[in-house]
Amino acid sequence: MFGIGGGEIFFIILIILMLFGSDKVPEMARTFGKFMAQVKNATNDIKHEINKSAEESGIKKEITETFDMDMNPLKDINPLQDIQKEVEKQKEDIESITGPIKRQL
Repeated sequence: MFGIGGGEIFFIILIILMLFGSDKVPEMARTFGKFMAQVKNATNDIKHEINKSAEESGIKKEITETFDMDMNPLKDINPLQDIQKEVEKQKEDIESITGPIKRQL
């Protein structure tokens, strides 16, 4: 939604340097990196446990099958065939209109 450009990043870095000093910034960055790694690992563990539980109970297979059968409305649509049918219908309409005109000439 909101993008951060180079100017905004530079301004944020400048404020951080002014508030904490250049000697503490690397330590803060390392701490922040470790925190983000822990959050990522915890998120992956939770996803793994949910998938494992779903596979064990068979819910995942049921959901996949239900989605494949019921939730995919486009599986029976053939746009080329639909276009060909419409073209044939239009040809028939034109023939029915122009047929009597050709006979009069």
